[in-house]
Amino acid sequence: MTAISTKIVLAPEIDQALQAGQAVVALESTVISHGLPYPENVRTARAMEQAIREEGAVPATIGLLDGKIKIGLSTDELELFATAKSVHKVSRRDLAFTLASGQPGATTVAGTMLCASMAGIRFFATGGIGGVHRGAADSMDISADLTELSKTPVMVVCAGAKSILDLNLTMEYLETQGVPVIGWQTDELPAFYVRESGIHLPLRVDEVETMAHIAREQWECGLAGIVVGCPIPPEYAMDPEPLEAAIDEALRLAQEQEVKGAATTPFILGHVAQTTGGASVEANTALLINNARWAARFARAYYH
Repeated sequence: MTAISTKIVLAPEIDQALQAGQAVVALESTVISHGLPYPENVRTARAMEQAIREEGAVPATIGLLDGKIKIGLSTDELELFATAKSVHKVSRRDLAFTLASGQPGATTVAGTMLCASMAGIRFFATGGIGGVHRGAADSMDISADLTELSKTPVMVVCAGAKSILDLNLTMEYLETQGVPVIGWQTDELPAFYVRESGIHLPLRVDEVETMAHIAREQWECGLAGIVVGCPIPPEYAMDPEPLEAAIDEALRLAQEQEVKGAATTPFILGHVAQTTGGASVEANTALLINNARWAARFARAYYH
């Protein structure tokens, strides 16, 4: 038993599924604590878990509690992450500090990938990955999600990168890191709330079994993460022009108020939600549930 394994607490259902070689899909907790308002956050978390179960896989929502990495949060724990005001945002950098403090920690995309991989989970559903922020040439603000993908063998099923980012630079950075970005039934990088970004993807997959086969080849070659971009369902996709205007305004306000680092994305998403009258929250919820469903299907095919 490695030292880190003593820090992992698996819910019994997840422990049994992993031992039996069944499909398990990781879910992050940052979207609960920092991504969506209450009570939409806890409702969405439960809906994602339910979507995974409906596809015959086991959901594993991940968070840090009492100095342990909890793989599979209980109903009460989900409520805690949804309502508590002092939940740390945990990426790779923050893992040891938060474990040592014993305080609750919500895992980001990078943090969830790392903890999932420690537990032997290879599939993960989220909303959108982090990336290269607009203005990064000056700020050097680049999400740790991108480097984690180059290290950790987990398939991240998402609606592309968050549309508040510089998507072209994000794709360039992922290419440099050797991370494949696969369009699920699309030739374009999805842009979170919007189905198309105008950025062509050289890799496209249309069959679930093909995606599972690619994952096997990737990890048998000793390679690391895979990004799968699933466009938001068309009925929930937002009009890109007013959305871009809301993002530009949020970026201006963030600069004026000197919002930096980990606080930037929640600030911008919150402003966009307010400006769009909650439409962005509805879209966010829809794409999260959609991604959870597809991740479960890919995991089922992989373990079939």
